Amino acid sequence: MKFQSTKVFDGYSTVFRQWRAEGTHCSFLHGYGISFKIIFEGDLDERNWVWDFGHAKRSKYLIEGMTPKVWMDYLLDHTTLIAEDDPYMDTFKQMDKDGIIQLRILPYTGCERFAEYLYNKLSPWVKNDSKGKVKIIQVEVNEHAKNSALYIPTF
Repeated sequence: MKFQSTKVFDGYSTVFRQWRAEGTHCSFLHGYGISFKIIFEGDLDERNWVWDFGHAKRSKYLIEGMTPKVWMDYLLDHTTLIAEDDPYMDTFKQMDKDGIIQLRILPYTGCERFAEYLYNKLSPWVKNDSKGKVKIIQVEVNEHAKNSALYIPTF
């Protein structure tokens, strides 16, 4: 029998835009209090836990040279997330250079793609630190209390 547990990571003030969303307000820069929830699945360990919820702070595994918790803060805390093909990329890069924003360039923007991106970055960490005994089975990203998107990988 497999067990599941969840962890919510929250408190991130993030700005983004979906430049391809012509005709909607989503094409404008807008900010949210982003949070995301991860569902872990695996057998119970010697402590009767699927996953140590504080492990993001203590892990030796690095994502882009940072511990998982530091990486999450770097990506989402008071940052501006822009798609790598945004036609105003040069403007955003100049704003970052001028200290107006903290620019983070992602392949895509939007909650669905953020959920996928987080899964792809965090899943190797969980697999590594659990020695393959635990996996992430779902990531849910919330823009706020009313809007969220899920990424559920196929195994």
